[in-house]
Amino acid sequence: MKPAAVKYARAGDVQEAVALLSEHGTDAKVLAGGQSLVPLMNFRLASPSILIDINRVNELAYVREDNGSLLIGAMTRQRDVETSPVVAAAVPLLPQALHHVGHVTNRNRGTVGGSVAHADPASELPALVTGLAGELTVEGPKGQRTIAAEDFFVGTFTTAMEYDEVLTAVRLPRLPAGTGVAVEELARRHGDFAIVAVMAAVHLAPDGSVDLVRLAASGVDSVPLRLHSAEAVLAGAQPTADAIAAAAATVAASVNPTGDVHAPASYRRDMAQLLVKRAVGAAIERIGVSA
Repeated sequence: MKPAAVKYARAGDVQEAVALLSEHGTDAKVLAGGQSLVPLMNFRLASPSILIDINRVNELAYVREDNGSLLIGAMTRQRDVETSPVVAAAVPLLPQALHHVGHVTNRNRGTVGGSVAHADPASELPALVTGLAGELTVEGPKGQRTIAAEDFFVGTFTTAMEYDEVLTAVRLPRLPAGTGVAVEELARRHGDFAIVAVMAAVHLAPDGSVDLVRLAASGVDSVPLRLHSAEAVLAGAQPTADAIAAAAATVAASVNPTGDVHAPASYRRDMAQLLVKRAVGAAIERIGVSA
């Protein structure tokens, strides 16, 4: 299928994009990489009255370290982030997660901000930003504001942004050197959206105990989830197989999956527990420790 007729406007900067959104109201959509929005339009699942193209807003395409954080402009292409040595050094979990996002051709066009703002609960980037306690910067008619990731995602394809706001940046805390990271994902084929995915970042203290752990899951609720209960079990503990199993056992009560044509809710819940075990174990092994 092809999309319905739609008007088009190209913004030259963030302020112009905000003005266009304010002018055209809730029927307007921002066009970034188009890897999520355009397929929805082709299937007539989205029918905006106007597309506001921000691809030439070059001020939103950057990667840099900033005061102990990694700052990524919303229009930065996913492939540029995936291959960035700055990203690999600061947040090594991010390139691993991006490897699971579609295919290279998608990531060449897709943007970090577009994926986050789309707020698909099965998508990798919203889960990663949530799990790492990231922050989102948005700009609207009233200026800029910062939203914690766990407050940003409020439902399936729904965020805390107002209709006349634009996502401008994603901020992620830098992970300590020596952090082990892993992404474990169940999908029908490589490049498909995950049925369930789990991401883990683990750092060990000199005595071998866990002094930092971040766990996130996608595909198990209407929003991406940070698995706080599982983290609490591992924090301060020796990363033994029993400790990892105990952490995974908390997941059933933390997730709220729904069934669909791909998998029933019970299967998603079981897989979330299994993938937590795998992801934490893999992250610890990458530090050089056997769980």
